[in-house]
Amino acid sequence: KFNKDKRPKRNTQSLLFKRKRFCRFTVAGVEEIDYKDIDTLRDFIGENGKIIPARLTGTRAIYQRQLNTAIKRARFLAMVPYSDQHRV
Repeated sequence: KFNKDKRPKRNTQSLLFKRKRFCRFTVAGVEEIDYKDIDTLRDFIGENGKIIPARLTGTRAIYQRQLNTAIKRARFLAMVPYSDQHRV
């Protein structure tokens, strides 16, 4: 059986306080995400080369779809690496 005393204690403050995510593109008033804007695209690509999901970045669905296509176009044109093994 599991004793209440032996349970690992969780940090209750981290459970209560979560930073509210917001969409950077909505705040900036961006209408369309450009595949040539590499600095912006790199913010949404993880260190292993994967596209970071919207649930982590807070990006709205409309912009997440545009972001995906922009990153894929930039990858195809070798502006952004496909993975962490490829350096540009």
